[in-house]
Amino acid sequence: MFSRIGRLLLAAFLALGVLAVARPAAAAPPSCVPATAASAADYFNRTVPGKLARDDVPGAVVSVVSGTQTVFTRGYGESDVAGGVPMSADESLVRIASITKLFTATAVMQQVEAGRLDLDADVNTYLKTFRIPRTYPEPVRLRDLLNHTAGFEDRIIGTGARTAEDVVPLGEYLADNVPARIRPPGVVSAYSNYGAALAGYLVTLVSGEPYDRYIQRHILTPLAMAHTTASEPVPRGLKLARSYGDDGDVVPFTFDQLTPDGAISATASDMARFAIAHLNQGRGILSPATTATMHTRSFSADPRLGGYAHGFIDRTVNGHRVLMHDGSWEGFGSALLLVPDCRVAVFFSLNSSAGFEVLGEVVEGFLDRFAPGSAGPSTSGPRAEPPQAGFYAPTRRNASGVEKLLTLLGPARLRVESDGTLRFRNKTWTPSGDGSYRNEDDHLVAVSGSDGVRYVGTDGPTFELLGRTQTLPFNLGVLLVFAVAALSALVVPIVGGYRLARRRAARPGTRRTWRVSRGLAASAALLGLAFLIGLAASLFGDTSAYLYGAPLSFRLLFCLPLVAFALAAGAVGCTVVGWRGAGVLSRVHQVVLLVGIGALTWFCWQWNLIGWQFA
Repeated sequence: MFSRIGRLLLAAFLALGVLAVARPAAAAPPSCVPATAASAADYFNRTVPGKLARDDVPGAVVSVVSGTQTVFTRGYGESDVAGGVPMSADESLVRIASITKLFTATAVMQQVEAGRLDLDADVNTYLKTFRIPRTYPEPVRLRDLLNHTAGFEDRIIGTGARTAEDVVPLGEYLADNVPARIRPPGVVSAYSNYGAALAGYLVTLVSGEPYDRYIQRHILTPLAMAHTTASEPVPRGLKLARSYGDDGDVVPFTFDQLTPDGAISATASDMARFAIAHLNQGRGILSPATTATMHTRSFSADPRLGGYAHGFIDRTVNGHRVLMHDGSWEGFGSALLLVPDCRVAVFFSLNSSAGFEVLGEVVEGFLDRFAPGSAGPSTSGPRAEPPQAGFYAPTRRNASGVEKLLTLLGPARLRVESDGTLRFRNKTWTPSGDGSYRNEDDHLVAVSGSDGVRYVGTDGPTFELLGRTQTLPFNLGVLLVFAVAALSALVVPIVGGYRLARRRAARPGTRRTWRVSRGLAASAALLGLAFLIGLAASLFGDTSAYLYGAPLSFRLLFCLPLVAFALAAGAVGCTVVGWRGAGVLSRVHQVVLLVGIGALTWFCWQWNLIGWQFA
């Protein structure tokens, strides 16, 4: 479903899952190799050009920090292919997308330091024009927003805008698009752009400043980040690189309705300044005490897994603790990583969605060179039962709208093998002896949530066990029942035509009612089939427009099931009236049609396909 939307979902909920691939086999204690101008240049100059050429990526930028200094910056390739403009680490802005969340989290911590915000306060304490619904007894806290544990469902449709005029004021957009709460807060993490934007909005409420102005005054200006902006579009005088899709076409600028979650554009050199501040006790933007709090792990579903540190993604790679975040938007792919024990940081970004594999390879190679080591021993944690076999979907999902269908299209099956290993997400996970499972540097743990739901947590995303009726095999079976019935509906007009040609006499009254019931049922089935065909064409076609809202053609498509169900209701009534005067075969086929329509009705109800549930 949603080819472009699917990539956005994948890039965001994997949360730098590009690092969870093969690591060096030889065990070695964690160590730090000094990152100097010469050593960084040697690594990137040897690595980046060839990989960009291999995947046909126009350009990339990089910056490396060691201690208190930027030791290396460089641009590779072109920021504008048609104009032949080279990428510049000092001048070429890239859209850092979800790395913006680190600026938002920093702003939140500034206001916590100032005493205007409290991490453990109910967010409704600060909201004035709308409320987060009290779906569960536990309130959503500000801390939950930073940890992505608020329990919000996810949405993609309508989160972008084509022009500045189409952008709704942040508070108004948040009020009109409050997501459903689908689990209690603090149970597991489920990446939420809405939650991050809400955190940024709270900063604007208590500070009295718009988000972009706040970021400029309190973070960018103090750190001399003169070539970075949180404003959209990018102000004149700043040079935003062009970005490109998989096919090499230029990706148009898209405005973010949830600005605190991904609106910032920055140069690699400026991102080094931001990294230096965080590597050096918040110098210039936070006090040492507040920085220490921000860098403390604030959530993990299990001690053996990665988690969050007040906005930072908190991982262990090569035995080193890594604070990081990634982001992808409009063809840009970026990653910022800090390795506190080595006092080193790297920012790497490229301007084509064709290069996301390059992003992972380059960043991982950097860690292998400058922060080498093995995965290290498992962290002790509570003993747990093996995960339950079955189909699992990411906890980042939609539940109240048509996007719920993504849950059906994207589950992963977990199998427990006879030797005790697990097969999940095309990986083999080996027992670690402490109740967890390992695939190189990535860990997997079965988690029983306080909400009674079974989860599988990894160092990246968390997955939720699906009930049988939510699995793909079950739903394919339901659709098969309907498809067979719908195709058999073609028999009705054929038989009707045959009878007309033979001019067979039919008793008036009930026979006429029966013929009407047959026609209504057949029409309903065929309309339902047309709806599913149209839905499939929409899901697997070009879906870039869905970021701006459901297109008119998609909205009109949802008239078909309503008409089909109305016809089916009429068919049921006429069937009851005309039942006695019908033949046996005709009765059997009518039941087949109605059962098939019933299967379609259940499917549409299950996946929010009845009506216009787009928000």
